[in-house]
Amino acid sequence: MNRVTTVIAPEEIARQRSFCERIAERNAARPAAPLALVDTYGCQQNEADSERLRGYLREMGFAFTDAEAEADVIVINTCAIREHAEQRVLGNVGVLVHTKRAKPEQVICLCGCMAQEPHMAEKIRASYRHVDLVFGPQALWRFPELLWRCLSRGGRVFDTADEPGSIAEGIPVVRQNAFKAWVSIMYGCNNFCSYCIVPYVRGRERSRRPEDILREVEELSAQGYKDITLLGQNVNSYGKDLEEDIDFAGLLERVNAVPGDFLIRFMTSHPKDATERLFDAMAACEKVAPVIHLPFQAGNDRVLKAMNRGYTAEQYLSKVAALRRRVPDIVLTSDVIVGFPGETTAEFEDTLNILEAVRFDALFTFLFSPRQGTPAARMEDPTPKEEKQANFQRLVDLQNAISNEKHQAYVGRTLRCLVDGEGEDPRNTLTARTAGNRLVHLNGDKALIGQYADVTITSASTWALFGELAQGGEGQAQG
Repeated sequence: MNRVTTVIAPEEIARQRSFCERIAERNAARPAAPLALVDTYGCQQNEADSERLRGYLREMGFAFTDAEAEADVIVINTCAIREHAEQRVLGNVGVLVHTKRAKPEQVICLCGCMAQEPHMAEKIRASYRHVDLVFGPQALWRFPELLWRCLSRGGRVFDTADEPGSIAEGIPVVRQNAFKAWVSIMYGCNNFCSYCIVPYVRGRERSRRPEDILREVEELSAQGYKDITLLGQNVNSYGKDLEEDIDFAGLLERVNAVPGDFLIRFMTSHPKDATERLFDAMAACEKVAPVIHLPFQAGNDRVLKAMNRGYTAEQYLSKVAALRRRVPDIVLTSDVIVGFPGETTAEFEDTLNILEAVRFDALFTFLFSPRQGTPAARMEDPTPKEEKQANFQRLVDLQNAISNEKHQAYVGRTLRCLVDGEGEDPRNTLTARTAGNRLVHLNGDKALIGQYADVTITSASTWALFGELAQGGEGQAQG
């Protein structure tokens, strides 16, 4: 494990921004600003990375579009967590051959986790020759230089070397939302769960310095951001590579002390590193939202060991109990993989037992997807696909019933919610989120978007709450 974090020197970032200036000079000679499109797949970390790509592109003089046919530069930021995500990317990249044919000067870039997989980079090289630039997550900070090479020299550019990763401060950012923000606090992963490709494509864990994180949060608070999510592949490992004696609970306490009216969220938390000190900090910090995403993945101890998760079902349940003692109204969500190689239906029953015992507010559920290069992809898997699918449906049905029951308990409560968008139903013109991140549909003036409002919950479904604006007063609960 690389336990020393490499920080890119400010001079190197200044050099990258000099490439932005060169490209901006070229673009300034055009009759109208050229257009760029950044298309993002996958997790919130990818969303945060795309905001930095847009930051660079804006400094290069690009405006933005959602139309592929209009774009002069297309950047596809990819995900490798499941086969389905990769197939979607390949399908959409394939279609771009038509936009490139109609607009030969168009530059098509593919980046992110999928680009860092050697077999995928080679597939793009051999079969998708209209793609001009391919680079992995570790090379994102060099995007201006790589794009300049494409524009100035012609030819295709590939930068997917196996690198340990680094921290690069000072990259410009174009945020997609005016009141919700992602703040990456660390990158990479050291856990090597046997099914997961992330450590291989995003490198080892490396933490940003707390002063850099706090400076970013202070700026966001001053700009009026209401909802700030701290991001990392495993935020609970934060600080282990830093010289300063600080852990994630300590970082939460410092962020909580930043002046302003905002909620703090974070993801993702690995259960093996979720400590009672973290739970104490969550209970003590009034800005930390009462919600945690704590993936348990499977309920059977043999399967958990084969997954290399580092905890047992009993240990997971013990941590949930400790958390609920400190934060009784905690909203708890999780991930579950069904059909891990060798998992029997009898072992799957243990997963259902975890659902019954914990009663999660929501689950993200997946059928096992083998990832080339991971140990799980080489494991024998005798369980028929039909049996896995039947187990998956049982899981979904049970969780839907639990989620519906949980949501029905909100009816009649008045909650302080952040109004975050327009609704698609004319009867409910707005959407909002509770502190626990439950979706609420309601009717109201669009001027409320980006503001907190007290909402009385009038009804509920399996997937959402429905409410109406309360008549004055502060929210009575933080659920």
